[in-house]
Amino acid sequence: MKFKQVILLFVLFALRSIPLRAQDCSNVIRGKLVHLEDNEPILGAYVWIHESRTGAVTDENGNFIIKDLCPGDYLLTIQYLGHEDIEEVISLNSANFSKTFRMKESSVTLSGVEVHGHQDQVQTTTAVSSLYGDALLESRGENLGESLKRIAGVTTFSTGNSISKPVIHGLHSNRIMILNNGIRLEGQQWGAEHAPEIDPFLANEITVIKGAETVRFGPEAMGGVILVTPKELPTQKESSTSLNLIGGSNGRMGNVAIEHIGGSEKITGLGYRVQGSAKRAGNIQSPDYYQGNTGLSEYNFSGSLGYSNSKLGAEAYYSFFNTTLGILKDSHTGNLSDLEEIIENGKPFTNPGFTYEIDNPKQVVSHHLAKLKSHYHLNENIKLNLQYGFQLNNRQEFDVRRGDRDKKPSLDLELFTNTLDVFVDHTNQKQWSGSIGVNLITQANSNVPGTGVTPLIPNYDMLNLGIYAIETFSKGPLEIEGGLRYDFRDLSTARFINNELDESQLSYQNFTAFIGGVYFLSPTLTFSSNLGSAWRPPNVNELFSQGLHHGAAAVEIGDENLNSEKSFKWVNSLEFSTNRSQLELTAYANQINDYIYLNPTGEIFVSLRGTFNVYEYLQADAFFYGVDLSGSHEFSDRLSGYFKGSIIRAKNTSENTYFPFIPSDRMDWGLSYRFGEFSKGTKLTLSNVLVARQKREPDFDLAPAPPGYALVNLGLQKGFEVVDNKLNLGFQIQNALNTSYKEYMNRFRYFTDDMGRNILLKINYQF
Repeated sequence: MKFKQVILLFVLFALRSIPLRAQDCSNVIRGKLVHLEDNEPILGAYVWIHESRTGAVTDENGNFIIKDLCPGDYLLTIQYLGHEDIEEVISLNSANFSKTFRMKESSVTLSGVEVHGHQDQVQTTTAVSSLYGDALLESRGENLGESLKRIAGVTTFSTGNSISKPVIHGLHSNRIMILNNGIRLEGQQWGAEHAPEIDPFLANEITVIKGAETVRFGPEAMGGVILVTPKELPTQKESSTSLNLIGGSNGRMGNVAIEHIGGSEKITGLGYRVQGSAKRAGNIQSPDYYQGNTGLSEYNFSGSLGYSNSKLGAEAYYSFFNTTLGILKDSHTGNLSDLEEIIENGKPFTNPGFTYEIDNPKQVVSHHLAKLKSHYHLNENIKLNLQYGFQLNNRQEFDVRRGDRDKKPSLDLELFTNTLDVFVDHTNQKQWSGSIGVNLITQANSNVPGTGVTPLIPNYDMLNLGIYAIETFSKGPLEIEGGLRYDFRDLSTARFINNELDESQLSYQNFTAFIGGVYFLSPTLTFSSNLGSAWRPPNVNELFSQGLHHGAAAVEIGDENLNSEKSFKWVNSLEFSTNRSQLELTAYANQINDYIYLNPTGEIFVSLRGTFNVYEYLQADAFFYGVDLSGSHEFSDRLSGYFKGSIIRAKNTSENTYFPFIPSDRMDWGLSYRFGEFSKGTKLTLSNVLVARQKREPDFDLAPAPPGYALVNLGLQKGFEVVDNKLNLGFQIQNALNTSYKEYMNRFRYFTDDMGRNILLKINYQF
């Protein structure tokens, strides 16, 4: 009897234990937290599950993950300062849970201080990469184009070593829109040697959107968007200052920048920010020689004043950018034989040594940007936004000329731009959010008289009107976004040809649309896809250039009959993320009809000012496609590694040939080691850049594509706590082996090698 009772008890115990052993406790709650009023992500919110006593903190994209949960009901609480708490009961069965939460803003009083905050960002379903934190700190001292080369799929199109502009998936110049604190940067960016007029030191974060964003921003965003975002203005009493000191051995470069941010004690919600920088460098040195007349001088300033409360926000912003850039003297040759000889030689015949002096040929560029912005919450779901921007860009290019004329610019352009954006954002705590708006741009360009040279481009007036609507639907692990836009552009030009006034009146219009989505396949895997149409009317230089472009050392010929470019781009991205590993794969295809490009004709123009190659603007159908791959992994608490690479193909489908100046295949990888227990802030990085030869060349070029190259770079970073302040020291060696190489995307590769070894010392003090 006792034996039977023992058996019965054993069976009952076994039956009771079966469901416990079979229970799956690997479920996940995954969410995204955004502001109710503008659908922007919330960083640093606290998420708590009461039953399991576990929680998480939202990241910079508003995302959070809570893992290892058993099936059952859980009370989820989300808290963020200045916002109403969210409490929701979540039932976990066999499936994971995913949702977008929207927090409503409220006024919170802390010791008499009301806290309100508004930070404008861009939410999009296309591929997005950002440069911030330590990565941005490591890039300090570089221009915008060079900084962005740290992002997979982004390269530069340069003219020498001091002038570079970003290239996203093979597109650059007027196909890439740059936003300076929310205002589209409007300068004379149509030239290959016209670098963006923006100081990277003003940025707290630089974001690259790799898809076609014409619907959101207008025609010049068909290739992608770059957002340069400063620090958010404080809304309560606080003060912080950041000082950067940078020195470089190559060019004997010195760079200083300072930023101060403060909030008012007496007026709640009032904050300000001031920032300035100065930079000076002399002749750049290739491994075997100096490059004559390649110095630069630059000084910049920006300031912002803003006020914000729970209903109203306003901001005034001003920035000034000024630079003087020397143009490689050997790119301006005296006669045909000199030009042929230097291209054949591949480097200058002279070694001028080092100097800070900048002679002709050179550029002097200044850019003023002013912004007034305000928003008003009509209710908790609708926000009205108004933004006005004014810009004045003055570009002077100086050629080598005789006598007193040498002191006068050969090209002197003034560009006035006014932009007005009025849009309404709507959102709710359930699934829908979006915006509808109107964008107006007026632009006037004039050639300042007195140059003694026939202007390269005519005077012109431009008007662009755009109307758009964007809507986003979020439910569980899925987010879908779509938009539609209509643009109309009117262009009026005037110039004298043979002492006769020549006027033109052109107009362009087009509809664009996109649809995209993001889906969380699992707690570690996210897939996004975006399909969009885009367009770009031809720029005035592509239509009417007719003469010597001094900064580019080339004769350019435009075509008034060029059509608008129209494209269809499909971008797909797969992201994998765990505690120790991150991997991102982006694949894209871009069909562009009537693609406009500058093509060498093979002809030579000889004048009293020298001998120059002749280029013409042509049009053909194009197909761009490629992949970007990037990732990182922590092998241990001390050792980590990263890699990023990109492959791009671009075909002239009209003529079954290739386009000039398309980036070649490249990869960048590196290993970082953090030293022992007593110096956790010390990091040593060894990296290697591998660039292949561009084998897909056009039928004609001035010289064959240069061979591929490999560069070795070293970096050392150390952080210190100085009382309550922070000191960051950086030591970098770029091109550590002093390798001689030529970058295919450098227009001066015909005349010189790229930069040799460069040793940098960087000091950042935050107090």
